[in-house]
Amino acid sequence: MKFSIANIQLPISSARRARQNRKLAIGDWKCAGFTLIEIMVAIAIFTLVIAAVYSAWMALLRSTKVAEDVASQAQRQRVTLRTIEDSLMAIQSFQASPQYYSFVLENGQAPTLSFTARVPDVFPRNGKFISPISGKEFNLRRLTYSVEAASDGGKNLVLRQNPVLQDMDNDERQYPLVLARNVQKFTVECWDTNKLDWADEWNDTNAIPPLLRVQLVLGSTMAVGSAPEVQLTRLLSPPSQTMPSAAQNGQGAAGGTPSPVFTPPQPGRNPSGTQPVRTR
Repeated sequence: MKFSIANIQLPISSARRARQNRKLAIGDWKCAGFTLIEIMVAIAIFTLVIAAVYSAWMALLRSTKVAEDVASQAQRQRVTLRTIEDSLMAIQSFQASPQYYSFVLENGQAPTLSFTARVPDVFPRNGKFISPISGKEFNLRRLTYSVEAASDGGKNLVLRQNPVLQDMDNDERQYPLVLARNVQKFTVECWDTNKLDWADEWNDTNAIPPLLRVQLVLGSTMAVGSAPEVQLTRLLSPPSQTMPSAAQNGQGAAGGTPSPVFTPPQPGRNPSGTQPVRTR
């Protein structure tokens, strides 16, 4: 015999029901949220990711700055050497005026290179040296390259100019043209035909060396990071030679005797001028 029992709901007190509801609410909150350890681990991982991205970005910026510095450094070297090359290929010298056309070369701690050249039309500071009378540029100028100490502690390669037969003005003395900054090395060597070797000095100031070797090394100009030193060398052979004083004064080369002057033949005389020539 079977008996069916209907659903019987036992009375539950209100306090017990409230405790059960509170336990269920606490259990649901624990399942939906994060613990303190999980939050700390997530913050640590996020910090590591940010640090890695920042490090990669800073490395990219440093490499970009170094690449730009290397490119600008090479460009400055090319411009500087091109200026020196253009001036040396237009050098002029006359033995009769050594005070204006002497070739001066000094190497060492304070390298100096000074000579006179007829510079091309496209040359630094051409517009400064203009004749107030004719309005034309003084292309025949005395050029002086020198390495001097800079205000930031490095060394600069500067260029000073003055027209021949004129003194250098105060503006050119105090504010020369800066061709290159942070110069590590600047040397000019001359080919000695007697020793058949390169010499770092030139004693014959009244003559032009047959061959020149110019070497320039520039360092980095960056405050952060450093670029490698770039070394460039140029071999130059000046196309002009020193004009001897005898030729400049219109005299012969040997013994100072005057050069023969051509006189056109006159009518009635032979070319030698000794016997008359019959004319019809």
